[in-house]
Amino acid sequence: MTPLYTSTDHFTIIPALMLVLFGCGILLFDFLVFPDPRQRKWLLLFVVLAEGFAGYGLVRQQTYLAVNGITAITGFQGSVTIDGFGIFYNWIFVAAAVIVAIVSYKYLEIAGEHHGEYYGLILFAQAGMYFLATGTDLITLFVGLELMALCFYIMVGFLRSDKRSNEAAIKYLLLGAFSSGFLVYGFSLMYGIAGSTKLSAVSAAIAARPAWDPVVFLALTTTSVGLLFKISAVPFHMWAPDAYEGAPTTVTAYLSVASKAASIAFLLRIFLGPLAAARDVWEPFLAVIAVATLTLGNLAAINQTNIKRLLAYSSISHAGYMLLGLVAGNQTGINGIAVYVMVYTFMNLGAFLVVVALRRAHIIGEDLDDFSGLMQKSPGYAILMLIFLLSLAGIPPTAGFLGKYYIFLSLIQTGHYVLAVIATLYVAVAIYYYFKIVRSMFIRESTEPAPLATSFGLHVALAVSGVLTLAIGIYPEPFLRLAQTSLLR
Repeated sequence: MTPLYTSTDHFTIIPALMLVLFGCGILLFDFLVFPDPRQRKWLLLFVVLAEGFAGYGLVRQQTYLAVNGITAITGFQGSVTIDGFGIFYNWIFVAAAVIVAIVSYKYLEIAGEHHGEYYGLILFAQAGMYFLATGTDLITLFVGLELMALCFYIMVGFLRSDKRSNEAAIKYLLLGAFSSGFLVYGFSLMYGIAGSTKLSAVSAAIAARPAWDPVVFLALTTTSVGLLFKISAVPFHMWAPDAYEGAPTTVTAYLSVASKAASIAFLLRIFLGPLAAARDVWEPFLAVIAVATLTLGNLAAINQTNIKRLLAYSSISHAGYMLLGLVAGNQTGINGIAVYVMVYTFMNLGAFLVVVALRRAHIIGEDLDDFSGLMQKSPGYAILMLIFLLSLAGIPPTAGFLGKYYIFLSLIQTGHYVLAVIATLYVAVAIYYYFKIVRSMFIRESTEPAPLATSFGLHVALAVSGVLTLAIGIYPEPFLRLAQTSLLR
């Protein structure tokens, strides 16, 4: 009789276990040991320790694969698979969580909403992301998705006295539940086709049917609705601007990079796994979605004066670039998505961290006017913001250029010349609206004399984000080798 639980199963979920255990520890310590809000800064230590143990678990998994000369190890009867793909994306989740956590203390203190459960939610959401990157079973993937989503629904509305935050959370919750309904319906159809929830069995069952089989087509379209909502692709993007604007800026930063990276990993698992055999159906469909996402994301960003909404539409357009890598479908394209996710994490986090620095007592610091004269008030913040904006626009030698280069190269290699031209033209549009911020920082006069928020954690997070944004662009070889380990085999 096969045992229900083995040491191999435990080994495959060690990082997630560490995150959940430390998350529960945070909730207990916050309630029993740190009732005084001034003591809650020590809860940050739990997050750092949790990420340290999770990172150690990832290193052990990497070492095991390398020593044994294998590409993957499965657990829970094939429901979880540890491979280069899952490990790569989980390192991104670790980096994003650490950076966001260390800047959150000061921000939440200024906002008057410093509660210990915030740090627990960061870890619980990351545990859900872990299973989105490593899950190879429909049930595992759905549970991971909902764990992540439920945490973000709460975090978006974390500013309980702020009507914008409350409204954003409600919109995000309702639309998120609606999209999850489509996704689970698509999954139920896949289960009906294969008689199994394992991705390998679903892949074999769909491959045995015609590409335009009506049931396969229905499963493809309903599943796509749920997946495209999670990455905020058009026309399923409507939640993003409101959620990004209403949420605490630190939550917006975490949501914009970690949630998007996890959702991209989830999307790749599905489209390159169960739905790979139906590529002739979904490739033109995704090409249209990608172009629409680039168009709306870039054009809608032009008239935005709220920086968080501008970066929300920018984030939508970046989802379009990532989808183009999947449309190309060759090794360069899939590797290009990994590179893009990696560089997007640091450049987008960095941009939001500068917005965090503008949040002071009685000053929200989210409007374009709040950036006026930033070069005179704080040259360091202004220069870092310039680096992040250049990278988001894809200007060399920043990391953003590298991400776009591989996407464009994959489109040219696979003969998608029209898509490559369209994507290149939208870079010019992006430069225009990003440089509205640059103009405000370097040319306009300051209208607010109040000093910017500062903390040791914020300085460290900005330094790490800025250095990596430049380092990946100037010396990309080690980062490209890291991204190549993420190829699904």
